[in-house]
Amino acid sequence: VEDQRARWERKRSRTAKELLETEHKYLEQLDLVLTYFVTILKAKGTLKPAVLETIFGPLESLYSASHILSLHLEKGNLGPGLENFCQSLDLYGHYAENLEQANKTLKEQVRKNKSFRRFKKLQETRPQFQGRELEDLLPLPLQRLHQYKHFFRDLLENTSPDTAEYQKLAKTVKSVCEVSHWVQGIFDKRENSLQLLRVQKLLKGQMTQVLTPGRWYIREGWLLVVPSKGEELKRRMFFLFSDILIAAKPCHPLHLLNSSKLSCQAVYPLHQCSVDKVFGHTWSQGGLLTLSFPHKTLLLMSSNQQEINDWYRSLTAAVR
Repeated sequence: VEDQRARWERKRSRTAKELLETEHKYLEQLDLVLTYFVTILKAKGTLKPAVLETIFGPLESLYSASHILSLHLEKGNLGPGLENFCQSLDLYGHYAENLEQANKTLKEQVRKNKSFRRFKKLQETRPQFQGRELEDLLPLPLQRLHQYKHFFRDLLENTSPDTAEYQKLAKTVKSVCEVSHWVQGIFDKRENSLQLLRVQKLLKGQMTQVLTPGRWYIREGWLLVVPSKGEELKRRMFFLFSDILIAAKPCHPLHLLNSSKLSCQAVYPLHQCSVDKVFGHTWSQGGLLTLSFPHKTLLLMSSNQQEINDWYRSLTAAVR
């Protein structure tokens, strides 16, 4: 037991030391943004207060929370430091929610505001920035949140469960995981919106409405459609979403406007669909899937075994 405790203590000391060192580095980087951008821009009035708030969000509050945490860590007061830090964790979620708008507003100001563009360029050439731009520094809090999760977990694993500090660490790990989940959800939604928009732009015309609230993009790829009456196989691009499957074919290559687009051939709702593998259970060449709808049966084929297996898994999950 004594040996185990000594091992825990060594690992714990190493993690606590690394946490403090990386916290100092993180604070230095935040300080660059606050000193060379936020403070000066506020004093000069180059940007309107609302624009400044949109670009930098709660960065000053995040700096303040981390600064207090580092002071506690320096004194070895991990428990009180974590208690105080947990109260500020929501700031990371709000920062993530604002980041897309922050980047958009920053781009807009660089394009339209000549004095801000000059000021930004000048500040970024300072040696302290080491060639980094403001855009590189704005995502730092979210990268740090990811690191916190690992540091606090490591500390928890190497703390004796019968101490008061263990309870505080367990609470902190739970809080950090919840906020990380919140932040991941924000990124997933954003990525999904971009995918829906991309597919919408790929399809000719506006007849097929891809951008629908609550719809999630799953996958896409070329598959062969096997006709019911011995005709030729038709190669089609399929887009799978959480509620529908879209089949599309390329537009004519000589078409003036739509040569690079796809023409929607059919939209299949998944709520009354069943999926089966006809063959392709073995590692032979490819396989065949059958999709049964109330008034239609669709046979899809691929010569790639892995691809047909992946489509089968994705389709059954989406239908379920």
